[in-house]
Amino acid sequence: MSGDAWISETAPYLAPRKPGQSDAWTDEAARRGSRGGQRLLQAGETEAPAAVRAALGLSAAERVIVRRRLILLDGHPVELADSYYPVSVAGGTPLAEPRKVPGGAVTLLADLGYTGAEVVEDVSAALATPDEREHLGLAEGDAVLRLLRLTRTADGTPMEASLMTMPAGRHLTYRLGKQGA
Repeated sequence: MSGDAWISETAPYLAPRKPGQSDAWTDEAARRGSRGGQRLLQAGETEAPAAVRAALGLSAAERVIVRRRLILLDGHPVELADSYYPVSVAGGTPLAEPRKVPGGAVTLLADLGYTGAEVVEDVSAALATPDEREHLGLAEGDAVLRLLRLTRTADGTPMEASLMTMPAGRHLTYRLGKQGA
């Protein structure tokens, strides 16, 4: 994702998909003439990182369901995307299993009665960890951007916290409000 500006909007990633429709990342990459993909690295119950636990309003003892994916563009890693769900939301569902979820997580969550109504995103920068360097092909001393996205339902219930880690060379553009207004 270098060269031309790549403007990514959050809204398509929060909308349930229709049967047979590809995921939002695949669609976004295709619009740019590229091939988007992902590789599932981990799925199941785990302890949440402190920032995720705080975002979801969980105690230190509460566990989460994680889906950790390596996001690919034309076969090359461009992002780590870790989605965390309270066990009360995703426990016992296909989100906790190491396999593809038909329609994606957003569609499954909507089928379970969880629809995102509010999103809060927090962006920070840091030096890449050894794990991030390995997965993203970065050198020691390289920096990453970390985007923590919290999604809540209309009644304010936290339903998902996603931690996306990308090389610091990425340019993030946020577009708010109605287009053409």
